Amino acid sequence: MTEVESPYMSHPRILVLAVQPGTPPFRIVEIDGEMVGEARTVTDVLLVAAEWGIVVHDLDDPDVVRWVGGDKFTWTPRRR
Repeated sequence: MTEVESPYMSHPRILVLAVQPGTPPFRIVEIDGEMVGEARTVTDVLLVAAEWGIVVHDLDDPDVVRWVGGDKFTWTPRRR
């Protein structure tokens, strides 16, 4: 398979990890591979990004934000 045939994989600066149990539950936010904070709401993700000089226009753009273990609406831990 050549690079042209391979699927595109973006490398966004912002990575929002899966929900962690807590009171309240939270998600760890990484920017440029560095853990920079915790988010309890989507607004927290935007605030952390702004602190790092990143303006987010579209939270659904995979070139901007990668959501792991859910999307921008996932803020409670998954039941097993």
